[in-house]
This record gives sequence, structure tokens and C-alpha cells, in this order.
Amino acid sequence: MSVTKYHETGFCKGGVDPQLTQWNLLNEDVSLPVAVVYQSRIDNNLQWMQKFADHYQVKLAPHGKTTMAPELFKRQQEAGAWAITLASAPQVVAAYDQGLRRIMMANQLVGKQNMRAIAALLLKGDFTFYCLVDSVENVQQLARFFATTGITLNVLLEIGVPGGRCGCRDQQQIDAVVNEIALHNCIQLSGIEVYEGVIHGDNAEQLIRDFLTGVINTLDALLAVNAFADEPVILTGAGSAWYDVVAETFNEAKLASSIIPVIRPGCYLIHDTGIYLEAQNAVNERNQVACESTGDLQSALEVWAYVQSIPESGKAIIGMGKRDAAFDAGLPTPALFFRPGQSAPTAVDKSWLVTDIMDQHAYLSYPENADIKVGDMIAFSTSHPCLTFDKWKNIAVLDDNYQVTDILQTYF
Repeated sequence: MSVTKYHETGFCKGGVDPQLTQWNLLNEDVSLPVAVVYQSRIDNNLQWMQKFADHYQVKLAPHGKTTMAPELFKRQQEAGAWAITLASAPQVVAAYDQGLRRIMMANQLVGKQNMRAIAALLLKGDFTFYCLVDSVENVQQLARFFATTGITLNVLLEIGVPGGRCGCRDQQQIDAVVNEIALHNCIQLSGIEVYEGVIHGDNAEQLIRDFLTGVINTLDALLAVNAFADEPVILTGAGSAWYDVVAETFNEAKLASSIIPVIRPGCYLIHDTGIYLEAQNAVNERNQVACESTGDLQSALEVWAYVQSIPESGKAIIGMGKRDAAFDAGLPTPALFFRPGQSAPTAVDKSWLVTDIMDQHAYLSYPENADIKVGDMIAFSTSHPCLTFDKWKNIAVLDDNYQVTDILQTYF
């Protein structure tokens, strides 16, 4: 049965349906292609990152844009996450509708309809929300809208770097934004946000440490003049590549007790065998805590597909394409081979290679002496899990015996 079809019959979340537990991927109980995640690997990644954050005494607000699967957000919070980070007003609404009540939008809130959507949630009460500001214009626009709502909006001052993405570039811009916030009772300065992932170069680590040190100095200066509306005051940074440097720098700064340091990696939960594997290897090389931790992050996501055609020797066409798997940071990588009726999948080596990908097809090159037939099943790992997740409304959760135990629903 198709995972999508199963959702059409009414199963969405909450508990395990008796019919669902009868499905096994290797028995062809689910139509392919299908995206799957392994429960044991997600459990491992949850525990690994939470322990890492706890060691450095920083809070974890994982970026949820990777999966947009609120059931996973809840698992992250149950494991100890302080909040969930999201990137847009529609994402915030989707998470709120699924029960999330503390959300950081690591982005500016711009436009009346986006402001209206957030205001509607805040008016319901029992909801803590933060967004970013980096310009006088945005603060003024927010003030014009929220002044008539009776809502006080929590904002974080975003500080950026020249040539980077958003964020104030210098002290003059910082002062202008902070002074503008102070003019409006409906806007409350609640902390500072940065994104260090736009800093590159051979000496990126030192540049990031210097940048963070400057941000902490700015935080201290603003604390000294009572620029923040109330306690606690949030200091937040860290994507999925430099979270160790951010956590370590925040920890070494001996921040005041009124400060909540927060890191926001997102891809750790799913991980991959591409760009985030490389990033994690770099973390392990430079960070003793990560290096000495038990285990490591594990790639939890695969896309399974059938061999659809073998038009030439050494070349197979796979029933999987750009509509099914990320290809922006490297083509999918063949990981496992399985012929229906066999006892278990087997690993494939690096001589198996996806050479090109189209909308619904992938070109697989393999050794000419390999035993491969139409109808065989191949599992592909990917790079950049965000852009595989957003192609699927429903993702199967597997145990280590390839039994389907749950269905994740995404809200892109």
C-alpha cells in the first residue's frame, strides 16, 4: 500500500495502527519510491545533541525547517529542547496548530499577512514567540501593525557580517535599531541573534570566534544601559556546521545569569552522508567533547526505489528522481541493494554511482559483473536532508528490521 494512500484512509499520527505494524519494506508492503527514516538512528541523534548542549550549558532550539514534521519537534522537546526554531510565518502556524508553544522565528517578520498570522496566534495566549529585526524600517512596520492589537511582540536584534545575509553590520545600525525599538511599547527587545554560517574562508573558525566575541561585548553594553525589556535575555546562534564553536564560545564567556544562551542546529536529527557528514567530521576534529562522546550522529534518511529498466550493460534506470530526493548538494548515493525474496539487504560499494538525475528517473552506473535485475530495490542516502524532506508529505518510520512503525506527516 502507498504511504500517501494510507494517509487518505485517515491515519495521521498518534499511536500505531494495527494495520501499519503489518507493513514491512522488504516485503514490498509499501509502494516505491518511498522516503524512510530509522527510529533507532533518530533516537541516537536526539540523545547525542542534547548531551552535547547540556555539557556546554546552552539551551537547544533545533531548527525545524529541516523536517517540518511536528511529531519530531515534540520528540526534540521531550528530549530537552528549550524551543523550536522556524523560518517563516506559515511554518510557525503549522507548528502551533500541532501543539508547539515556544517558537523562535530566525527571520524578520515582514508583511501584513505574516504579521496578522502571528498576531492571531499570540492573541490565543499560552504562546511564546520571538522574531528578528535588523532595520529601523522593519521595527516601524511592526509597530504600526502591533500597536492596534494589544500585543507586545518579542524581537531579537540580529547582528550580521559584511557580505553575509541579514543582520546589522555596524554599531551605528545597531544603535539606530535599538533606539527605534525603545520608542514603541508594543515592541520588546528580548535578546540578540546571529548566524555564523555565512562566514567562510581558511580561517573561518577564528573569524567566527572573533565575531561572537564582538556580539557578546555588544550584549554586555546593551545590558549595561537596560536596553532589554525584561529577563531572561536570549543570546542565540549556531547552524548545523559551527554549533560546537558557538556553544564553546558562549560557555567560555561566563554570561550573566540573566542570559539564556541558545544554539539552533537543525540537520543533526536526520544527518546525512554528504555535506553534514563533512561538517560533523570537522566538529569531531576540532572539538574534544564531540570527539570523546559515545557514538556520533547517524544518517537516518534513505529513499528506496526500484530498478526500473536496464537498457545497457552497466547502466540501470532507477524509479527515483528530482521529485523524490535532494540533488543540490550532491547526487543521491547508493547504499543498500535488496532483491525481493532474499533475507536481508546488502551494502554496495563506491563503484555503484548515480551519474545523473531527471524528474522521475536516476541513472545508476554499476560494475558490469554485478547481479542486478528489474524489480530489485535500492536504498539511496542523500546530502542536505532539508531538500529531501520537503518533497514528501508522508515519511515512513522503520525499525531495524525494516518494519514500518509510524508515519511522519510533514507541513511544508
